[in-house]
Amino acid sequence: MFELTVESYFSGAHQLSQSRSPCENLHGHNWRVALTVRGAEQDPEVGWLIDFKVLKKALQDELAKFDHQYLNEVLAVSPTAENIAKQIYADLKKSLPVYQVTVWETEKASVSYWE
Repeated sequence: MFELTVESYFSGAHQLSQSRSPCENLHGHNWRVALTVRGAEQDPEVGWLIDFKVLKKALQDELAKFDHQYLNEVLAVSPTAENIAKQIYADLKKSLPVYQVTVWETEKASVSYWE
């Protein structure tokens, strides 16, 4: 079994209105996102599971929806790191063998989603 991971970034603002914390105020993050796919079958000609270029493009295309946006208007649910990770997972799972999506809100705080 192989796991491949690529990372990318986006900048986005949100506010968590029901959090009873400073996060109720409008604020932004430079979000870091890791996409991990998993599989056992290698391409017999090339020897890879999936071309890293394909993964990077898929992740960058997905994150373009979030980049420099007010995330409360992008997501149908509260724009927590948990819900962002879940949404990215669901969107990319349609076309890739996604195993896990990890979203960092800060350098020291991340959340991972998988099924």
